[in-house]
Amino acid sequence: MKNSAVNHTENEYSASNIQVLEGLEAVRKRPAMYIGDVGVKGLHHLVYEVVDNSIDEALAGYCTHIEVYINEDGSITVTDDGRGIPVDFHEKEQKSALEVVLTMLHAGGKFDHSSYKVSGGLHGVGVSCVNALSTHLKAEIHRDGKIYVQEFSIGKSLGDIRIIGETNRTGTTITFHPDSTIFNTIEYNFETLEARLRELAYLNKGIHLTLNDLRTSTDVIGENGENVRQHRRSEFFSEKGLIEFIQFLDANRGEKLIENVINIESEKGEVPVEIAMQYNTSFSENVHSYVNNINTIEGGTHLAGFRLGLTRTLKNYAEKMGMLSKLKFEIDGADFREGLTAIISIKVKEPQFEGQTKTKLGNSEVSAAVSQAVSEALGNYLEENPRDAKTIVDKVILAATARHAARKAREQVQRKNVMSGAGLPGKLADCADKDPSKCEIYLVEGDSAGGSAKQGRDRAFQAILPLRGKILNVEKAMEHKIYDSVEISNIFTALGVTIGTEEDSKALNISKLRYYKIIIMTDADVDGSHISTLIMTFFFRYMNDLIKNGHLYIATPPLYLVKKNKQELYCWTEEQRIAAIEELGKGKESGCSIQRYKGLGEMNPEQLWDTTMNPANRTLRRVTIESAAEADRIFSMLMGDDVPPRREFIERHAKYARIDA
Repeated sequence: MKNSAVNHTENEYSASNIQVLEGLEAVRKRPAMYIGDVGVKGLHHLVYEVVDNSIDEALAGYCTHIEVYINEDGSITVTDDGRGIPVDFHEKEQKSALEVVLTMLHAGGKFDHSSYKVSGGLHGVGVSCVNALSTHLKAEIHRDGKIYVQEFSIGKSLGDIRIIGETNRTGTTITFHPDSTIFNTIEYNFETLEARLRELAYLNKGIHLTLNDLRTSTDVIGENGENVRQHRRSEFFSEKGLIEFIQFLDANRGEKLIENVINIESEKGEVPVEIAMQYNTSFSENVHSYVNNINTIEGGTHLAGFRLGLTRTLKNYAEKMGMLSKLKFEIDGADFREGLTAIISIKVKEPQFEGQTKTKLGNSEVSAAVSQAVSEALGNYLEENPRDAKTIVDKVILAATARHAARKAREQVQRKNVMSGAGLPGKLADCADKDPSKCEIYLVEGDSAGGSAKQGRDRAFQAILPLRGKILNVEKAMEHKIYDSVEISNIFTALGVTIGTEEDSKALNISKLRYYKIIIMTDADVDGSHISTLIMTFFFRYMNDLIKNGHLYIATPPLYLVKKNKQELYCWTEEQRIAAIEELGKGKESGCSIQRYKGLGEMNPEQLWDTTMNPANRTLRRVTIESAAEADRIFSMLMGDDVPPRREFIERHAKYARIDA
């Protein structure tokens, strides 16, 4: 029998247990609390924090040019032509103002509205967090005719601020190298940074933003026939702001219904409101909202205000003109947003964020400000453009009719499921555990791979749903057509989710979700990639909340098996294949047996389990939405009708692709 006495030496909780983290130690101890995570997303967030400081200078009217460099050694340099971070002595902290900003949390000019009316962060932790999570950071300030420099390492100063020269310009240059002991990877992606800078250019018209990748350079012939070394570079500048943003997003979508973008610029209750919107022939709603340049992917009061103003104004106009008299059913709020692309950008002095990812605006005063701005401007537009107004209302009526048909189709599917008992698809091999948090489902390409997966899985918590062929491309289909698709209907019923509530006909109900991990597992070839993209398009358009809540994953089966005698090495990349040949065959390929897996069905159940399904060994890639607007554009471009942009995208990324023989 064990002694039940408490071991006070081991379990004592007293003042000695209380840790006080000095300076930026808290950031290094719990980096995810400050930058989201320590993966690719968090790594790129460091750049955004520094760039946002420069954008704040631009919003204050002191900066017009911002340049970002990915340096050859993997470090980042951000330079601007703003006022320059103050460098004078800070009496309270007994150090330079620059050192205060870079080494102390909640320090900066953003809390003083005489310095910055609005800013992207208002948390005061941005650039100091970058400093804390960098092995080396150098700040170069051009101010008051002098060049000041101060250097840091993992958040601590390497010496006092010093003057290294004179200058006739002003601005700030920050160079930092992310800490490889903190981040899973420290390799920056050009396209990821490019998308954010493009977005910032549209949201802040009149500012020049440039991205330079010094890691990649090519030799080109100059004007005089000489060899010139040229690196990858993208420049962004928007004269019309959100109007051009809409045109960019809609370039790959259906035909536009009205010639010009509807543009709204107003200030209500000290809340500056900018909105641009355009209707097209597509079937999806694409509304993106921003607060102080932050992409509020969870929406909030500004989005609610926009929807209220849009619905009320369009409905009042249509009723006044007698355009809804023949409808035999009520129009839903979602009907007014089908085929709508809109950008909502507001500036708030003290934004209050809520939600799981802190990207949902909670300021109550904003809803009325945005709703009023939309009602006034859109009401005037409809009166002044009766032809466009009729076109928009006709689109709304068509959407309502299609929604009514979709609801009937949806109810028929659900009624059929109820009548047939549990209603689970016949091909679904379910798992034994009924706790959704412990269960996962694999959406598998084809019956062959499905057979291997069913035999190789752990039946306790892993379910398998084989999908036949390529599922419907929902980007081109009206909603009611989706429920005619057997494969999509099977996904709905297997997951236990439904679409449509009393309040919102397109709302997703995930309260009865049966699996917390939904894993797409397709062949490692072109067809497999296409099927994977079709499935992700379906989830993005109709089950977006599952992506936002982190439920969607992609399995990563190996590409090769390299064997020599009884030794085997699985390889997921070309680099791993070469390394495996070097290890097993001493660099000679006639010395090894190499199997290229073109399909999951080529692996026996044990191999599939060992490499792709065993939680102890597998690698799952979680599908996330870093930028809703960019994700929306990519899906429209890849899955829409317009071929040239898709061809251009494929050609640009061809170096990352491998063509199978």
